[in-house]
Amino acid sequence: MTMTENERKDGRVVGIAGPVIDVEFPRGELPEINTALEFTISVDGTDVQVLAEVAQQLGDGRVRAVCMKPTDGLKRGTPVRNSGHGIQVPVGDKVLGHVWNVWGEALDAEPGYADDLERWDIHRDAPAFDTLEANAKMFETGIK
Repeated sequence: MTMTENERKDGRVVGIAGPVIDVEFPRGELPEINTALEFTISVDGTDVQVLAEVAQQLGDGRVRAVCMKPTDGLKRGTPVRNSGHGIQVPVGDKVLGHVWNVWGEALDAEPGYADDLERWDIHRDAPAFDTLEANAKMFETGIK
């Protein structure tokens, strides 16, 4: 389920334990498990965008999420945005031959390289078994 920008409701950080945060959302706006959350923290005067993934619904409008970057500088009360979807990574021929981080940024290309690419959630259903086809030929990976 994807939400529009107007349908999303911000939450706020209410607990921090290393890379694990507890976030409180308004009543009826609790994100689903595996939903991506985003927030910004200031580290040495530089704003850093942090991505977190909902791991558990705690009840009373709270979720527990795991951050994908260090939480140094994060404070209780920091606003958190519900993305309305899971963590997404780019797909297609343009991703081949590049090194990617966990949130879909190319580490060996210029910033914005993947901005225009189609993205898929990392938590999605596997293809139906009847759509797969077996091949009895060598699969070259290029790995030595």
